[in-house]
Amino acid sequence: MRLIKFFTLLICFSVFACTGSKNTDDRIIIEETQEDSRITTEEAIEVHKEETQRELLSSADYDTTLWTDINRIQPDILLDLRYATTNNFLEKQLYECARCFLRPETAKALQKVHLELRTKGYGLLVWDCYRPQSVQRKMWAVMPNPNYVANPERGSMHSRGVAVDATIVDEAGIPLNMGTDFDYFGRAAHYDNRDLPEEVLQNRDLLRATMEKYGLMGIRTEWWHFSMRDLGYPLDEMVWGC
Repeated sequence: MRLIKFFTLLICFSVFACTGSKNTDDRIIIEETQEDSRITTEEAIEVHKEETQRELLSSADYDTTLWTDINRIQPDILLDLRYATTNNFLEKQLYECARCFLRPETAKALQKVHLELRTKGYGLLVWDCYRPQSVQRKMWAVMPNPNYVANPERGSMHSRGVAVDATIVDEAGIPLNMGTDFDYFGRAAHYDNRDLPEEVLQNRDLLRATMEKYGLMGIRTEWWHFSMRDLGYPLDEMVWGC
């Protein structure tokens, strides 16, 4: 009788072990299948992004090897291109329409700035990007002061496509307090002027630190102006379509 009980227990144990092993194997297979599915989905998303980017570039109305339209690679960067309106120090519309063009390297850097700010609940608002030499000459005629407007003979970084004028906005698209508006000609707009409210200084420091992290360097007299240097691009007369 004891021998029969022993063999009965042995058989039950073997069946349980096999069943448990099978369940474990099935669970491993399911988990691996889910993992494979997840990887496939992620890869598909990346492929879709790449295909979308190629489609955008192939349909572009400009030379994509030389220029990037910032909203084609980052649509949620806000634009308020003042020189496409009369709301500027010249009180004249200088651009036919508002499009922000930059050299590819500068556009990529600006995109990184915007994406980092997004992680903090902020984003970018851009006032000016590439500026044709013809527009630079008009500005110089009105404001021939190299502290604020580059002499067109020497050339502006804007006219090389490597400079941007920008500020930070909150999640509602409202600009942070930077102490002055864009194109304010005076000491209050100087970055090295620290005689300002702490909120203003912190906002300016956040903008500059994030820009310079990605190679967009600021200047002393305009807290909003940043450029990438030593890229070797010439002054340009390119005028974009609308």
